[in-house]
Amino acid sequence: MPRILIVGGGYAGFYTALKLEKWLRRGEAEVVVVDPLPYMTYQPFLPEVAAGQIEPRHAVVSLRRHLEKTRVITAKVTGIDHAAKTATITPEVGESWQLEYDHIVVTAGAVSRTFPIPGVADEAIGMKAIEEAVAVRDRLIDNFARAALLPAGPERDRLLTVVVVGGGFAGIETFAELRSLASSLLKEYPQLTIDDTHFHLIEAMGRIMPEVSLETSQWVLKNLAQRDAIVHLDTQLTSAVDGRIELSTGESFESDLIIWTAGVMANPVVRSTDLPVEERGRIRAQADLRVIDETGAVVEGAWAAGDVAAVPDLSGGGVGGFCVPNAQHAVRQGKLLAKNLVAVLRGEQPKDYVHKNLGAVAGLGLGHGVFQSGKLAIKGFPAWVAHRGYHGLAIPMWERKLRVFSGWFWNLLLGRDNVTLAAREEPQEYFQAFASRPKA
Repeated sequence: MPRILIVGGGYAGFYTALKLEKWLRRGEAEVVVVDPLPYMTYQPFLPEVAAGQIEPRHAVVSLRRHLEKTRVITAKVTGIDHAAKTATITPEVGESWQLEYDHIVVTAGAVSRTFPIPGVADEAIGMKAIEEAVAVRDRLIDNFARAALLPAGPERDRLLTVVVVGGGFAGIETFAELRSLASSLLKEYPQLTIDDTHFHLIEAMGRIMPEVSLETSQWVLKNLAQRDAIVHLDTQLTSAVDGRIELSTGESFESDLIIWTAGVMANPVVRSTDLPVEERGRIRAQADLRVIDETGAVVEGAWAAGDVAAVPDLSGGGVGGFCVPNAQHAVRQGKLLAKNLVAVLRGEQPKDYVHKNLGAVAGLGLGHGVFQSGKLAIKGFPAWVAHRGYHGLAIPMWERKLRVFSGWFWNLLLGRDNVTLAAREEPQEYFQAFASRPKA
């Protein structure tokens, strides 16, 4: 029985495995998914997780629970030798081993792309993982509790200053959701006012959210300004050493919470393979999602999809002629890849991937949002409803959808839950403080 190895359990990998379970006949192939995490993260929900609007566990989808016919291995793929059709599997505990395969599907996704700016690697936190979103939420809420006990001054300003780097969708949604969270916290801390909080977004380009029209992006800027959130356009972060923010404009201030959302790059795991990679570090693929070499010849038994793959955009809307790295493409590519792989196993012809962007929708905090599809633009509360409706239905599995929608309902009825569990980072600390120890 041929073995299909899927490297990565994100959007593309999860949907590939899910559809292979549906379309493969019994005994036709064995499917194996390898990912360091036992769950798929629905990344569009990360800003709302950071803002306390969604329970963190509801924004992830368990691989083992929902891929019932698939063998799930929680480990890293640290090498791929496609010439020998073997992959090196490295678990967190134990020795590495070789796993043989007949077909490999590389859907390892993307990671945060950073630049060698002093202090960023040490001080900033990304917004690509559920753990990062939870940490951001806990840090902001805990900082409010600390700041409320301090007199006005530099230390209180530092605790109440939030900096987001990057004005794309991820950055703007994170920035706006955290502004919404901070505003909701003020009623719990009468010692603080909105003037004590400082929110800065830093964007190197002259506009934000290039996925929407200029008019829509300008509306977002106006909306953020009305909520006391400052956007620095045509501005670069030059240093963040010890939390001291220095900008290319000469402005400087201190912050205890720096969030980096300025771009992504293909997962570096592809550098440990003999599969052909293009200049941006993505695996070369043709429109039917089969891997191709530099001459355009198909590499037999190799497939790629999602953010880690350079897939031609046959709709003509892609930047540089390729599909942009977003969830719309990753989900649909994963589904088609499964169909195409089954077709090849049965001696049939695979189909090309064609998808025209449906538009863009963003949540900007409770009651605020934007929606853009072609020339149609919706702003404010209706767009916020559209955002929740779309993503609430887009997260895979009805079990997850119900948890998300019910969470939104209870938050609307009972209010945002602003309790943090930051002490979980050191779970033994409370016990050890009072535990008896042998006398010296």
